[in-house]
Amino acid sequence: MTPDAFRRLALSFPEATEGAHMNHPDFRVGGKIFATLWPDENWGMVKLTPEQQRMFVQAEPEIFAPIKGGWGKRGATQVRLHPAKKAVVKHALATAWRNTAPKRLAEKHEDDF
Repeated sequence: MTPDAFRRLALSFPEATEGAHMNHPDFRVGGKIFATLWPDENWGMVKLTPEQQRMFVQAEPEIFAPIKGGWGKRGATQVRLHPAKKAVVKHALATAWRNTAPKRLAEKHEDDF
């Protein structure tokens, strides 16, 4: 997975937009961040619940890890791009998108991905 591939996947979700936060790209739905990207460092972040984070980290520990500090304890999860496969990242991004999207939008696209 490359940073550009991560970006394309994040922007493939309904009403997803790209912005910037703390000098790096972020991806939003309904004005709220669901993922971020550190292209120079070859990793991204997805906004999960702590329970979802545990499941992703347990299933793919070489790809997913909690972000250090309080954000990570609340579910912010690092995605190491180099070893990641498209399907795995798309699943994590879809989960983060659903967590963040306005309820009407998430329900409308409940079975799309």
